[in-house]
Amino acid sequence: MRRNVLCGFMLSIAALSPITSQAHPHSWIDMKTYIEGSNNQITGFKMVWTFDAMTTAYMLDGEDMSPKNKQKTLKNIATSVMENMKNAHYFTYFYDNETPIKYHIPAGGELIKPRAKATLTFELPLARPKTVTKDSLKLLIFEPSYYVDMSWGNKSDIVLSPELAKNCSFKLIEPHPTPEQVTYAMSIPADESPDPDDKLGQVFTQTVKLYCNVDNALPSTK
Repeated sequence: MRRNVLCGFMLSIAALSPITSQAHPHSWIDMKTYIEGSNNQITGFKMVWTFDAMTTAYMLDGEDMSPKNKQKTLKNIATSVMENMKNAHYFTYFYDNETPIKYHIPAGGELIKPRAKATLTFELPLARPKTVTKDSLKLLIFEPSYYVDMSWGNKSDIVLSPELAKNCSFKLIEPHPTPEQVTYAMSIPADESPDPDDKLGQVFTQTVKLYCNVDNALPSTK
């Protein structure tokens, strides 16, 4: 069933998208991320991910997108994608220094397709609120194989809640892969699945670093 293939899409896009002979990546997701919280505590994230038009077309190929069934189809696809991202931490990695911060399982996601591109929206709550620190919190979102380019187009695509924005700011740090890492990524054949253990996605991903100036900010976790 096409939907079962879609589930694998979020974990190994290469097998699904032999649609280009170009070097990596093969698929693109434009992200907008809302960092939620209040009282100097981060409670979670709201994700808005927009897939490129070609990936959207592949995701929906063979699905019933008739006016009568469109909403049901999109809901079922969103449920499948969310379920399969669960074991991949929803491609979202939040750290206090090198200590990972855990999440609750999201309630679900919403997939819409107003035009050529589909957009997935979901809430990712933390397992427990995280009190801000002065400068040790960082957020990365990436698909490990690097077949999916997940990126923020600019700093405005990251939004702090009004309460957090009173005392916190952030920097969007671009990746700086070495020439050797770039050469290796480009050397992988377009029809070959890379080894997820290579973590190329992390090498090429952006990093959001949070800086908070509050009296009760916690010290960094060592």
